[in-house]
Amino acid sequence: MGNKIVFEETQRFKQWWIWVILSAVNGLFLFGVFRQVIGGHPFGDKPMSDSGLLFLTVMMLALTIAFLFFKLETFIKEDGIYVRFFPMHLTFKHYTWDQIKKSYVRTYAPLAEFGGWGLRFGLFGKGIAYNVSGNQGLNLEFIDGKKILIGTNKPDEITEALKKIGQLKT
Repeated sequence: MGNKIVFEETQRFKQWWIWVILSAVNGLFLFGVFRQVIGGHPFGDKPMSDSGLLFLTVMMLALTIAFLFFKLETFIKEDGIYVRFFPMHLTFKHYTWDQIKKSYVRTYAPLAEFGGWGLRFGLFGKGIAYNVSGNQGLNLEFIDGKKILIGTNKPDEITEALKKIGQLKT
């Protein structure tokens, strides 16, 4: 087997509601900074210190900027599966076919099984999930009992890629 790419996908957080929430919270903090730090009027009934307000505003802006850079990259090659959730992982994690007992696409419940989207740790033996949106994922079960779910917006394409290289294992 070679190292030819048979499937690739890059996903980002594009859900409108995430950006509405982040924008609203950032707007609130920026309003507080302008009112309290620049305008000299307390922001709220029990205002925090100017330095505390500035710190939280900067942290919230940093979180928003981080969301712009988050991306889930998945490659299926003839020698295995490569996944990276940037910026949490700077390099790709590589899983070879001989490590994997089962590999198939399934529908899952992101909130119930993993507590949401992102790099998540499932409860009660669900394993790890790398997901950005949706409820479809490539489920991997390893010979050593470890489980990983990689979210996908291309479930049919990923299934066809696994069939093509003979690695659809249910």
